[in-house]
Amino acid sequence: MRFALARASRWCLGFAMALSGISLAPEALAGCGPEADACQIKEGDYHIVLPDTQLDEAIPAVMFLHGYGGSGAAALRNRAMVDGLTGRGYAVIAPTALPRNPGGPRSWAFLPDFGGRDESAFFDAILADAEGRFNIDRDAVVLSGFSAGAFMVSYLACASPDQFVAYATVSGSFWRPQPESCAGPIRLMHTHGWADEVVPLEGRYLGNRRFQQGDVFAGLELWRDTNGCSTHAPNRSWTDGDQLRRRWDCGPEADIELVLFAGGHRVPRDWANWLVDWVENSALSQ
Repeated sequence: MRFALARASRWCLGFAMALSGISLAPEALAGCGPEADACQIKEGDYHIVLPDTQLDEAIPAVMFLHGYGGSGAAALRNRAMVDGLTGRGYAVIAPTALPRNPGGPRSWAFLPDFGGRDESAFFDAILADAEGRFNIDRDAVVLSGFSAGAFMVSYLACASPDQFVAYATVSGSFWRPQPESCAGPIRLMHTHGWADEVVPLEGRYLGNRRFQQGDVFAGLELWRDTNGCSTHAPNRSWTDGDQLRRRWDCGPEADIELVLFAGGHRVPRDWANWLVDWVENSALSQ
């Protein structure tokens, strides 16, 4: 319910200030934000954008993990995503991955044999810093990611389901062999382009067949088993514009939504609204 209440409170504040002729400019970001230097913590760095209108209450957030070779700053150049989320009262937190090799492209250490940073501890450290510095509500943060960032989200959700309130993956799931089981149920929204050739729905081999992206539908089967779904058939299937959607309601703290869109390897332009609609209309708001 807190998500819906926060949204309503921010809308009312903005409407009242518009009537009075007062506007709220984005708050100064304490020396770090999308256009300034990154927020530095011991484990790494992140960028953040806050909603334009803020109340005294703690701010819900979406932590978004960039794809292979990206960065937190680059992720925030997706203005449709950032404006969509901040316009509905959510902060956007964009961490930066470390290079796999010195001077190489950045990517997330989502598999144990990748070595490198403990990403779960890194994300916890970001939340602790953002809570103190920007009044982020640690109990109302959705972890999301694109491509390699979505791989990271999948493995973290599997190992630490209670670390975030919900999870949202775009164009990425598990690699093969995928985990045999996960630690507990989660709330998940998975979005994927029907014509994705970089991370096809069925997966593909990489690195001279050293690695294999997993089958998204096999990953969803694992999540249904983890969530204790009584059947693999969805509770609801429907279309919304060019989207094909399926939803599984498998009990408290255990719902899954699949969104397939007519496109390739990208974050859909209206994805932010899809995500917030799911957050605020799913069991998260109960």
